[in-house]
Amino acid sequence: MAFRLGNLGDGRAVLMDDGLVDGDSARWWDLARLTGGRLADPMDALSDTGALHSLTGLGGVPSGTPDGEAALGDLGPPVPRPRKVFGIGMNYRAHVDEMERSLSAAPVIFTKFPSCLVGPAGDIVLVGDHTDYEVELVAVVGRRCRNLRPAEVWDALAGVTVGQDVSDRVLQVAAEPAQFSLGKSHDTFGPIGPNVVSVDLLDDPDDLALTCAVDGEVRQDSRTGRMILGVPGLVAFLSGVCTLEPGDLVFTGTPAGVGAAQGRCLRVGQSVESHIAGVGRLDNLCT
Repeated sequence: MAFRLGNLGDGRAVLMDDGLVDGDSARWWDLARLTGGRLADPMDALSDTGALHSLTGLGGVPSGTPDGEAALGDLGPPVPRPRKVFGIGMNYRAHVDEMERSLSAAPVIFTKFPSCLVGPAGDIVLVGDHTDYEVELVAVVGRRCRNLRPAEVWDALAGVTVGQDVSDRVLQVAAEPAQFSLGKSHDTFGPIGPNVVSVDLLDDPDDLALTCAVDGEVRQDSRTGRMILGVPGLVAFLSGVCTLEPGDLVFTGTPAGVGAAQGRCLRVGQSVESHIAGVGRLDNLCT
């Protein structure tokens, strides 16, 4: 059927209802109990999405009484140990314009090291005065794949989640030529969550509304349908270079409205709330 995969803070894989799409809490069902311990780890669960689909019914939840209820702060990153985390730069035309850059003939690709990942309510530890926010749709690979055609990509994904590609704007361009990866990979610079949401729970996975608000002020407001290269094209391109594995993540780029373009980067004490329609939200405090 469909599923929302979560990771309780102790590393427990759970299936969840849609309570954290727009609300404050969600019910959860323990995958260890449902599978006799076989899919207790979120990474194991991502490697067997067929089993996750088989466990759910209408609404994408298992039958029977849930094992508990969780808020954002109870969850870790739904993909805790990916082998690879890709980032895509300059993938919305309005963002290219606000940063006064030129369109690239090929996708602008960097890596975020997996150690930067935190859960949907994890703190963002700022680095200097130029730490910036970037709300992004994150594609989650669901099976080992290579040389995909764009038409095959959605079937190869476990689903999508919400991400913040937090950026150290100074370190990002400290080298000549610029080298983005370190500036994107400080500890805590990769909040993701709250769940990996299977594509069949989304009305149109190619056109989702996404927003980012800082202290309640909406600064980014766009749709994933405005990407220069959408999820199918991005994942197909990457799969033509290297084999993708279950749990690999692709941060697909951010729309206009980032702090650097406005001289309004993050400050200690501010809250960053990121939302993607049908997928969920993040709520991260800057420390």
